Amino acid sequence: MAVTTKIWSDTYYDSVTLMLGSSMISALPGIDEAMVLMGTDRNKTVIRASGLIAEGTGSFGPNDIVIGIRSEDEAAARTAIETLEAFLTSKKGSGDRNITARTLAGALREDPGINLAMISVPGRYARAEVEKALDSGLHVMLFSDNVPLEDEIALKDRALEKGLLMMGPDCGTAIVNGCALGFANVVRRGNIGLVAAAGTGLQEITVLIDRLGGGVSQALGTGGRDLKEDVGGRMMGLCLEALRDDPATEVIAILSKPPHPSVVEKMKAIIATIGKPVVACFLGADEDALAGTHAVYAKDCEQCARIAVELAGTALPEKDEAWIRETAAAEAALLAPGQRYLRGLYSGGTLCYEAMLAFRDAGIPAYSNIAIDRELLLENPDLSREHTLVDMGEDFFTNGMPHPMIDLRMRIERMARDCAEPDVAVLLLDCVGGYGTHDDPAGALAPAIVSAKAAAKAQGRHLPVIASVTASEGDPQVRSAQEQTLRDAGAIVCDCNAQAVRLAFAILDRIEA
Repeated sequence: MAVTTKIWSDTYYDSVTLMLGSSMISALPGIDEAMVLMGTDRNKTVIRASGLIAEGTGSFGPNDIVIGIRSEDEAAARTAIETLEAFLTSKKGSGDRNITARTLAGALREDPGINLAMISVPGRYARAEVEKALDSGLHVMLFSDNVPLEDEIALKDRALEKGLLMMGPDCGTAIVNGCALGFANVVRRGNIGLVAAAGTGLQEITVLIDRLGGGVSQALGTGGRDLKEDVGGRMMGLCLEALRDDPATEVIAILSKPPHPSVVEKMKAIIATIGKPVVACFLGADEDALAGTHAVYAKDCEQCARIAVELAGTALPEKDEAWIRETAAAEAALLAPGQRYLRGLYSGGTLCYEAMLAFRDAGIPAYSNIAIDRELLLENPDLSREHTLVDMGEDFFTNGMPHPMIDLRMRIERMARDCAEPDVAVLLLDCVGGYGTHDDPAGALAPAIVSAKAAAKAQGRHLPVIASVTASEGDPQVRSAQEQTLRDAGAIVCDCNAQAVRLAFAILDRIEA
């Protein structure tokens, strides 16, 4: 096998396009493996670990595209590179043909009724583009990350002056008047309005509301930093006021990590003006965070969805989870001596954080790349130890790479590596569907689950795999189909992430006993 490496200097394509290019040339005759990546520090590690850097390859940086190919011969590699170049050229061409307007001004000329712009550009360019949109009277959903904090504050102040929403930066999910934006799901319309500083958490709650028989009026994202002291809840406040005044919204749900105390006081003042039921889920905050208001406390996404649906007028049956005890007993009985640790590999940051908090509240140390306790922070996010929960959508993993809700390869590789450890007892996974995500995430995970369980069995071990699906029946992936695919692969499928964590705890308790 020959290894060929090609560097295209000062060339940029987004990570999803490069992922598609990688997949396409990997399938060509004579190609054993191929990677096409931006040359970020993280991607240097990935491509070198794969052995796809040929001897004598020069230096490269984050503004360069790196193509690494292992092939039967040099001719196959040359063909692959030519095919990739043609593909990327066609992507530029086809994109131009599909665009009816090249500029914001042109789009507004085409349709003066446009009132919202979704912006996704590298963070250093975001401010200029958002300012154009706000000055044109448009609400903004800013998908970009790595936007300087001072730019976020300035943009939100500008939006507030104009009475406009500026959702983001790093706002990945929203549903506005029934239109799903970014990573969002197809859920029924209804009377529950949501505002969240957590994208995957917003997805989790909206699909649970849908599954429980409720419906969503609006689901607005603020960006993850909005409730920090510096930003001061600027957009959270405006979103709450918008939902307060929205006639289609009769119940309001709030989701975020614990706000700064100064932001909590601002929120209390706004909640006092809302004559509608409010449920607040501040993951990891004290139950009395909004004491003195009529807001109802929820400890996790599942409880938030259930309370919101009940407040909206739908009666729910009591949860019957006797099956958790029975399943845990059966699974724990099959484990080999020495199996005692859990590995949670998440594509959804909020879901990983929710699991991490559950471990903390249970008094079980769990290492993580997003740990609250610095003593439990993974020194190297690529290396697990003891109980480990990893947010694989965190910047360390996504800098120059597609998000794991789009491209599951990094998580699949991590599954094989972690599950090969003889002391691993449980694998915990999320599977996130909806617009913008992988078209069949369960289908991509299933072979890896089968392989991990088979490898464990060959070593005389049993490997319980616990999964939850964040998707609706109306999503392109179809929730029930995703769940069945995971079950067919040998996974135990739970109704939601919180329930999956409870099952994992029940198995771990049996091990301790």
